[in-house]
Parts: sequence; C-alpha cells; structure tokens
Amino acid sequence: MSAPYTVPKLANEATWRDAKWPEMKNVLALRAAAGEETERAPVWVMRQAGRYLPEFLEVRKHHSFFECCQTPSIAAELTLQPIDRYPRLDASIIFCDILVVPQALGMEVLMEPSKGPVLPDPLVTPADLKKLRENVDVQKELGYVFEAVTLTRKGLDGRVPLIGFCGAPWTLMAYMVEGGGSKTFEKCKSWLYKYPEESKQLLRIVADVCADLLVGQVLAGAQMLQVFDSWAGELTPYHFEQFALPALIHISKKVRYSLKQLGHPEVPMTLFAKGVHSPSSLALLRPETIFYDTIGLDAFLDPVEAKQLLGGKFALQGNFDPVILYGGKEGIEKEVERVSKRFHQAGGGWIANLGHGITPNVKPEDMGWFLECVHKYSARK
Repeated sequence: MSAPYTVPKLANEATWRDAKWPEMKNVLALRAAAGEETERAPVWVMRQAGRYLPEFLEVRKHHSFFECCQTPSIAAELTLQPIDRYPRLDASIIFCDILVVPQALGMEVLMEPSKGPVLPDPLVTPADLKKLRENVDVQKELGYVFEAVTLTRKGLDGRVPLIGFCGAPWTLMAYMVEGGGSKTFEKCKSWLYKYPEESKQLLRIVADVCADLLVGQVLAGAQMLQVFDSWAGELTPYHFEQFALPALIHISKKVRYSLKQLGHPEVPMTLFAKGVHSPSSLALLRPETIFYDTIGLDAFLDPVEAKQLLGGKFALQGNFDPVILYGGKEGIEKEVERVSKRFHQAGGGWIANLGHGITPNVKPEDMGWFLECVHKYSARK
C-alpha cells in the first residue's frame, strides 16, 4: 500500500537529532498550546517584527523586502529584534512572508510600496496551472527559510519558542489569481463557481508545498507552527467547507504524517481562519476533526461563545483588536482587563495575541504597555 503523503526531501531530515539547541527558559507558549491553563497567558503578536519598530526600518533602508526574507542572516536579525526589545514576549515568529509559496511554485511576486504584493502574471484560467512547477523541491526553493529558522533558534538562546508559519491555500490562491490584494475577490471566487474541480486541484498543489515548508521549518528548529488563512472570511460557509477546509486539513495531516515518518516529535499547530464567524463554519474547526491544536480567533469573535461551539480541550489564541494599540495607556489597560476576563471564563489554554497584527503606525512604547497589561490581567487568580 502506498503512503498517503509524499514526505519532502530535506537536507536536515537526518541531522535534526544532532542539533544542540540552547536549553529553554520559557515554555509557557508550548504549555498553553497543549491546552494547559497556564499561570498567565503567553503573548506574542503577528507582525511583531515589522514597520512600527525603528530598528526594523533602519534595516529596510538598505534591503528590499524579499531580500530581507531570502537572506537568512537578515531574516534572523529582524525576527530577534522584538525579542531583544520586549522581554515580555513569550514567543518569536520567523520573519518571512506567506507569498514565498507562490514564488516556490514559479510565480513572480513583487512587493511594491504603494500597492503591497503584486503578482504580474496571475493565474487567469485553469490552463495557467501549467505555469506552476509540478514538483517543488522545497529545499532548493525555500532552503533560505530553513536556514533563517536555524540561525534564529540559536540566536534566541532558549529565551522563547520559535514559531514557523505559512499562508493557507485559499489565501494564497486568492493572491495567485487576483494578482495581488483585492477588495472584491471576484476573480478568485469566480473560479470556485466556474472551475470547482480545477480550484480544488490548485488548492491541493498549494497545500502540498505549504506542508513541506512547515515540515522543513520544524526540522530546522521551529517549535510551533501556524497557518494563516487571512481571506477565509471572504467565503460563504458552504465554500469554506468545500474548498478552504479540505486544504487546511491536508496540511495538518501531511505535516503530522511526515514528522512521524522522519522520527520527529509532533509540534503544536495553530490555525487562524480570519473572518470565519458563522456558527456552522466555526463548528467545522473542532480541533479533533481538523488536527490543529490551537484555534486563533480574530477580534470579532467572543472566546466564550467560540469555545462553546468548538468544544473539547484545546487552546485558543487571540483576540485583541489591533487598534487597541492606539487606545492610550488607560484604554489599552481597560480593554486588556475586559478581554482577559472573557478568556478566563472560556477556560483551557490561552495564547494572548492581537486579532490580526500590528499596523505600521503603532508606537513601540504602546506595544510595550500592551504586553505589560497582558502579563498583569491574564494571570490566573
């Protein structure tokens, strides 16, 4: 009987056992991700290495965005910047971008200051699937990510765990078909109506590369994983179930299968499906059926209600409104206190996080105050 998944060929698949990692000093995020009610909520933030930090902007003066992603020493430096600045952070996430997966598939991706990501030659019809590489060698195409992960894990010196990540197949398909960001998503969503089978084929192609990228990050030193489905909320509940969800499950199953075949212990996996709010869709995200350990909530979901719909013992991640960081010291403190009470009421493991990510105009001192407040109000009484 053939194996259900093809395990990626990676340079470090046989050498990870010999890695000499620094002893961990803070494993709070790993404990919470296992569903444990920790003494306080560990906290990290999407885009914590980013444009709000002056040290990040200083590096970016001399390097393009994708140069930063594709140069391991720079990516590691940027990943470590917020950890060096904020001792209250409990996890680090590798500096990279979700669009390295379309790049690995052979698509050109540009980062234009006025537009954001641009894919000049998008997929217009299913015939364009022939443009994509049939068999992606993730070691060749994305080895720089793995090298950055290893450098960062060493640079962290055990201070906090390191998170590896990828974008979700539906979110990546949206960029690949739209040619960039979109307000209407009419091109990519029309594929689901016009070309349903070809859409599933594309999502499966992308999911395979995503899973291999995650496996490679684990072997390189990542201790937790996250899948970002930023555009999940653009789908109807039916289309989320029919198209996005199977690809997400394919990733979690393939990652776990591959790590088992390689003899590596499993690591906690988080799914963040932004904008998935309907009770029917949320109920589909039960960890025991989709094989993710932690479910990330955006800012528009109540943790108590979400936990009731999802059931079971697992961790929640989230879900402060990113705009909280513009609320001033008093406003930040009051909102952290309010949201913390809701997560305490929900019970189980909780990883504190913004509902999406830091925006560029945040003042670094306000981020620092937010972290202080989380430490104070997330503490179990």
